[in-house]
Amino acid sequence: MIIIDGQESSFKVNNFANLEELLVKVMEQDYLENRVVTDVLINDESFSEIYPHQAEDIETREIASVEIRSVPVAEMAMSISRELYKVVQIMSEGSRKVAELFRQADDSEALETYQDLLEVIRDFLGMIGVLRNEFSLQEQKVFNEAVEEISSLLGEMTEVMENEDWILLADLLEYEFLPAVDKWKQVIHLIREDIKSVKG
Repeated sequence: MIIIDGQESSFKVNNFANLEELLVKVMEQDYLENRVVTDVLINDESFSEIYPHQAEDIETREIASVEIRSVPVAEMAMSISRELYKVVQIMSEGSRKVAELFRQADDSEALETYQDLLEVIRDFLGMIGVLRNEFSLQEQKVFNEAVEEISSLLGEMTEVMENEDWILLADLLEYEFLPAVDKWKQVIHLIREDIKSVKG
């Protein structure tokens, strides 16, 4: 039995050799167009791959039921955009903390925290990029200015870091990076408005 979002599908588990074959076929259905799969349950137990193509190793003879749950892309995007506000907060707090540590001459702790901050920024920009590709933004100017500012600052901070000028890096984080991060709240708000108009 294969259930997709609470509805029994016409597909039969035993028509497929393995789980991957089954999932690929189900994903090709029009019903899942513009939807994101959130959960796959095998025999009522949550399944997620530990290694690539693990589903290929699971033979269907071991499976009694498959349940697939999904949400519309726009709904998923709204929930991601809500999370982005939290990420902006994390970036603000992180940059304050790094600046403070550099000023206290706790360089090793500061550098470690700074690396974590850079990772958060990379992930943040990645998520923003995905949303931007999925939902063409109407306010391109605001978005482009925010991206340009943060990219330019990241470049400058990398140079300062190479010169090991920790006090200058602390100043950049506190007086330039923090206000730049704050501007992303407006960008996220605009992205949410664009998603709502698509969802509407």
